[in-house]
Amino acid sequence: MMHFTYYGHSCFAVQIKGKKILFDPFITPNDLAKNIDVNQVAADYIFLSHGHEDHIADCITIAERNRAKIICSYEIHVWLNDQEITNTHPMNTGGKWDFDFGTVKCVVAQHSGGLPDGSYGGNPMGFVFTSEEGNFYYSGDTALTLDMQLVPQYAKLNFAVLPIGDNFTMGIEDAIQAARFVQCNEIIGVHYDTFGFIKIDHEKAVKAFSDQEMKLHLMQPGETLDI
Repeated sequence: MMHFTYYGHSCFAVQIKGKKILFDPFITPNDLAKNIDVNQVAADYIFLSHGHEDHIADCITIAERNRAKIICSYEIHVWLNDQEITNTHPMNTGGKWDFDFGTVKCVVAQHSGGLPDGSYGGNPMGFVFTSEEGNFYYSGDTALTLDMQLVPQYAKLNFAVLPIGDNFTMGIEDAIQAARFVQCNEIIGVHYDTFGFIKIDHEKAVKAFSDQEMKLHLMQPGETLDI
């Protein structure tokens, strides 16, 4: 059982062994997260799936205030170091590392990955987390890919975090197939509603997953879940 907090778009936090692990911080530019005070967001670690602004906007602010370690692609690591953000840990697709809360494996995400200033951000990534308190997969922004079938070889998942907004990433149908590939029926949806291009019908989305005997969680910014 893990404590999951949603901050809107693809930004969320998971607490494992007392460590607060934040993902893809994009809060202050997100109108849907206007009730979230970014200065109250705690983090021991920040994981970046890729360098797009809607996944990295508040990274430096939160990292500096919390003295959080940032885990990201090598190219984002260099970009951050050039801005004197040095508490970083570079990783790349296929690699894994043992942290004090558990093990993280970096996996393929099919997307683009430029940084806000237009510089190259390296390969987008997904992450498979394994720990004594449970296992989960965060796909990052991605298309449906057959590589997802490898995920069950790395971990039996308690839940998976998947983008469902379509247009820039998977939509509902592909996310359902992704859930089949990773062999997980407990799904938390992200990357939806924030912009006009990715607005979804919530009732239809939940029903589509339910029809496949899967549970889709659509959370409000600031909402927490024990999962």
